[in-house]
Amino acid sequence: MFHVKHTVEKQETYDIIVVGAGHAGCEAAAAAAKLGSRVLLITMSMTNMAKMSCNPSIGGIAKGQIIREIDAMGGLTGVVTDLTMIQFRILNRSKGPAMWSPRAQNDRMLFSIEWRRQLEKFEKLDFWQDAVTEILVRENRVSGVKTVMGMKFYARAVILANGTFLNGIIHIGEKQFQGGRMGERSSKFLTESLKRYGIGASRMKTGTPVRVDGRTLDFSKMTEQKGDENPGRFSFLDTPKLTRQRSCFLAFTTSEVHDVLRTGFGKSPLFTGRIKGTGPRYCPSIEDKIERFADKERHQLFIEPEGWDTVEYYVNGFSSSLPEEVQFDALRRIKGFEHARFFRPGYAIEYDYFPPHQLSLTLESRILENLYLAGQINGTTGYEEAAAQGFMAGINAHLKLQEQPPVILKRSEAYIGVLIDDLITKGTEEPYRMFTSRAEYRILLRQDNADYRLTPKAHKLGLAGDTRMEILKKKYEAVERIIRFLRETGISPEEANPMLTGCGTAPLIQRTKLTTILLRPQISLKDMAGALLPVSSFLGKLSGQVQEAMEQAELLIKYNGYIKKEQEIADKLSRLENMPLKQDIDYHKLQSLSSEAREKLSRVRPETIGQAARISGVSPADISVLIVHHGR
Repeated sequence: MFHVKHTVEKQETYDIIVVGAGHAGCEAAAAAAKLGSRVLLITMSMTNMAKMSCNPSIGGIAKGQIIREIDAMGGLTGVVTDLTMIQFRILNRSKGPAMWSPRAQNDRMLFSIEWRRQLEKFEKLDFWQDAVTEILVRENRVSGVKTVMGMKFYARAVILANGTFLNGIIHIGEKQFQGGRMGERSSKFLTESLKRYGIGASRMKTGTPVRVDGRTLDFSKMTEQKGDENPGRFSFLDTPKLTRQRSCFLAFTTSEVHDVLRTGFGKSPLFTGRIKGTGPRYCPSIEDKIERFADKERHQLFIEPEGWDTVEYYVNGFSSSLPEEVQFDALRRIKGFEHARFFRPGYAIEYDYFPPHQLSLTLESRILENLYLAGQINGTTGYEEAAAQGFMAGINAHLKLQEQPPVILKRSEAYIGVLIDDLITKGTEEPYRMFTSRAEYRILLRQDNADYRLTPKAHKLGLAGDTRMEILKKKYEAVERIIRFLRETGISPEEANPMLTGCGTAPLIQRTKLTTILLRPQISLKDMAGALLPVSSFLGKLSGQVQEAMEQAELLIKYNGYIKKEQEIADKLSRLENMPLKQDIDYHKLQSLSSEAREKLSRVRPETIGQAARISGVSPADISVLIVHHGR
C-alpha cells in the first residue's frame, strides 16, 4: 500500500484526462487531441503504450473490419499496424466478401514504440506517468483525478481506459499475486472510488499462453503458414507496402498432451473455484477446451513470432493457468516442441469491470456526467474492440465539451456501431468479442468499403484530413469508371472463349457484355485483365490504387442484388432507430408493457425504439406499446 503525506494540485485544467495508455486510451487521447482538446494521458508506464499483452497481431474475423473503420475515420491503429507488421493475410478468402477479414502479425516492441511516436506528435497532448487512485467529483460531475503520488489533475471530462489493471490478480496453478499483467503492478482503489458514486462493478477473467524460445523449436515438424503473396494494408492512406514477411506455423495437441494437462486440474484455479470472474467463451484456456470438448483428440495451435529481431514466439491456443511444470511438460510432448525452452508460463488474470448498461451510447456514464469508460473495463476482450471504444469515447467527450451533437454510429453503418450497441443494449456477463455473425448487415459492412461509409463523416468532424478525402474520391472515381466500362463493353466468343474454357466455364455463342461474364462465379476481374486485351488496356490507363478499385468494382457487380436488398432492409428499420425515447420515462407506469420489459427498459434506458427492440426480453408487443406512447 502506498502512503502519501501531501497532495499536490496541478493548477492547469485540461479539457480531457485519459487514464490508461492501452489500445483504448491511446486512440481516445489521439482522437480528442486531433479534434483540438487539451488532453492529459496518464499511464503507469511510458514504455508500454499500446502494449500487446496477448498475441502480437491486429485484426482477424470482424476485428479487421473494426480496424479499417477506425482508420477510415482518422484513427491511428491501422497506420501503426502497417508501419510495424511482419506478416499480412486476408482471412476467409474462400467465403463471400462480407467475411473477408484482414489480419497482421506485428513486431510487438516496434508497435508500442510507434504508438508513442505518433502520440508525441500532438502538441495538445501531455503525458504523466503515475497510477490513478480516485476520481474527483463536483456537483455530480467528474472534475479530475488523484494519483498514487498524491497529485491532483483537473479536467472537464475524464476517460477511464484501465484495461485489466483494476485490482488485477494473476493466477498460475496454486500461486496468485497482484498484477495488471505479468511484471506490472495492478491498480488499486479506483474501483472503490467509482463504487462510492453508485457505479456497479464485477469481475472478469482472461488469460495468455506460454512464450517460448524459437531457437529450441523444430519448425520442420510443423506446418508453415506464410503471409499473402501480395500483402495488403490496413490503412487507406499510402502506408509502405510490406516487402518481406515472417511465417507463422501450425501445430496440434494430442491425446497424450491432454492427459498430462489433466494431471494439473486438481491445482487449477479455474476448476477449484479460486477464479471467480467469468472467462471468454470464444477464446478459452487449453484446460477449458479439453474439458468442454472431451471428444476432440487434438486442438490447433498457432505459433506466432513476436517480431523481426527476436527469437520469442507466442503459442496461440495454449492459454493456461495450470501449474507451470504441467504446462511445460505438456507442451514438450507436441511435435516440434520436444526440446522447447520457455520465457514464461501462461497465466490467468482476474480484474474489475463495470457492466456497460451503466453507459449511454456515447460511452458516457449515466451516473456521473462527463465520465467516459472505454475498453476492457466495459467487459470486452481484444485490442480492436478496445481501440474502437477509446476512439469513440475520445470523439464524444470532445464534442460534448464543445456543445456539439455526439457521434453514434448505427448498426447499419459500422461494426463499431454494432459493438457499442451490443454492450449498452444487451450488456455482457462474459468478455465480449466481435464476430461477423453479430452484425445483421454484414454485406454492407465490408472491410473494403469502410472508407466509403465513414471517411466523409469523419472529414466533417475534422478527424479525417483532406488527403484522405482526395484518396477516397480518386478511388471511387476509378471504381465507377471500371463498372461503366464493363457494362458498356461487349466481347466476342473468339476473344473470350479461351479464357472461359480455361477457367472451367461454358464458352460464349454470341457477343456478350463484360459484366455478364464477370457475374460467373468462376471468373474474376483479375482473370479478365490477364486474358482479355480490351480489359487490360483499359485498366492500364487508370492511375492510383488500381488493385483496390478493381476489387471494389468486382464486388459491387457480383453482389449488387444482395447489397441492394440489405440496404432496403436497413432503410426500413432506420425508422425505428430515428424514433427517440425520452430518458425520464417511468416504464413502471406503462402497465401495458410486460413485467420483464418494464424491468429491462428501466435498467437499460434505451435512447431509441430501435435500441429497445434489441433488448433481450422486450417483445414485439412491448415495442408496439412504446410506439403508441411515442406517438402520444
